[in-house]
Amino acid sequence: MAGEAGELTPHEGDLEPDEEYDGLLFAGVSFDGSAAGNCHFLECSFVNTSFGDARLRKSRFTDTAMRDTRFVSSDLAETGWLDVTLTGCALAGVQVFSGSLRRVRFRDCKLDSVNFRGGTLTEVTFENCVLRDVEFGGATLRQVSFGGSTLDGADFTKATCTKVDLRGAELGIRAGYESLRGTTIDSVQLVTLAPLLANHLGMTVKD
Repeated sequence: MAGEAGELTPHEGDLEPDEEYDGLLFAGVSFDGSAAGNCHFLECSFVNTSFGDARLRKSRFTDTAMRDTRFVSSDLAETGWLDVTLTGCALAGVQVFSGSLRRVRFRDCKLDSVNFRGGTLTEVTFENCVLRDVEFGGATLRQVSFGGSTLDGADFTKATCTKVDLRGAELGIRAGYESLRGTTIDSVQLVTLAPLLANHLGMTVKD
């Protein structure tokens, strides 16, 4: 993982496409409207950084930490994330479809209308996060957990789940119940989901 902020070199200037950014600190800066696709951020740290309407398609983030960083209406499609930690970050209206996330941890983050469709999430942790209207349609989820998180309007349509742990999460799933095979839930969640699953299967429950 990226070193301490004090060990990194502060970045100056804008972001440019097709660049290699190695061992840099991005702190208190705005890259709103930036077009920086196909970049590689290696062992970097982002603190209180803003990406509004940024275009970072096909960029890669490796051994990188992000704290209090905002992505709003940004294009992160086809990006690659490896050994990345996001803490206290906010993502709204972000496209991450066809992305690859491996060993990524979201901690105390807010994700609103984030599109992970067709992506691959492996060993990804959502810890104490709020996920509102997040799309996992057609995605492959392996060893993904949602401990302490709230899912509100999540869509798992045609997702493939392997060793996905939903225990400890508040489940608000609007579509894709048939894709929950391969997930683990607790008994309290089962009681909550039972009426929705029955309705999805066309079952009528009468006493």
